[in-house]
Amino acid sequence: MNESRLSDTVAVSPQITADDVPAIAAAGYKVLINNRPDGEAQGQPTSAEIEAAAVAAGLEYHYMPVTASNFPGADFAAMTDLLDDEDRPVFLFCRSGTRCANLWVSSRAAEAREAAVAAAGGKGFELAMADRYLGRT
Repeated sequence: MNESRLSDTVAVSPQITADDVPAIAAAGYKVLINNRPDGEAQGQPTSAEIEAAAVAAGLEYHYMPVTASNFPGADFAAMTDLLDDEDRPVFLFCRSGTRCANLWVSSRAAEAREAAVAAAGGKGFELAMADRYLGRT
């Protein structure tokens, strides 16, 4: 697992496996969000595999797939609610972590957005999807 903490309660990661899920739970996360569509790449674990591991580890699991063409996705409002719940730390993953970082930045309130851009950008994430969505380009 290669997590990047974006805030005290949010981390993003490249693709995980079911074997990574117990460590995610042990690290104190309560919610696991999968932003990667099933079948995006050959050999990636399915949402069902990750969900089974999440349930076994006591995590709340959400499959909220997003692509560059449908960013920020149909579940954006629900995802924002999850990201705003500081009592339930959230771990998000996709292929590289970039979509997740863009979603987090896009979900931040206007007054917190520049700090979010600095946090995600400081971790090396390219934020073009968030910039387009937020009208920053």
